[in-house]
Amino acid sequence: MNNGVIFNNKILDIVFVALVVAQFLKVIISLFIEKKINFRKFLDTGSMPSSHTASVCSLATAIGLQEGVQSVFFAISLVFAIVIMYDATGVRRAAGKQAEVLNKIIENIHKKEGYSIIEENLKELLGHTPLEVLGGAVLGFFIAFLLY
Repeated sequence: MNNGVIFNNKILDIVFVALVVAQFLKVIISLFIEKKINFRKFLDTGSMPSSHTASVCSLATAIGLQEGVQSVFFAISLVFAIVIMYDATGVRRAAGKQAEVLNKIIENIHKKEGYSIIEENLKELLGHTPLEVLGGAVLGFFIAFLLY
């Protein structure tokens, strides 16, 4: 069996590549949108494509290719991927929207009362839109197929 070159594990290598490519694409996409390079996007959550989704989809795809889609390992990884994608578009996205509302309330208090309740704003970009999750899923799937 051909071992990987990063973790000496082909499946982990594929997942790592999918994660890094997804994060790198966030920098490239933000370059076109913001018209400037923003390396912070490489470490940020949220935005296009979902690196969490790219990771778990590449994991499930690589396991499916190696173990077969009838294996228990593929079933576990597929369920894991579905939960991660649901969470990204559901719970984490809702938490980001709540943070946005709280930041506006705090800003209004600061303007009106002259003091701030917290030192810094809450992180607003936590989750993903369904399109960002789809982008991560397609990316992860293709990276696994290309590298396997």
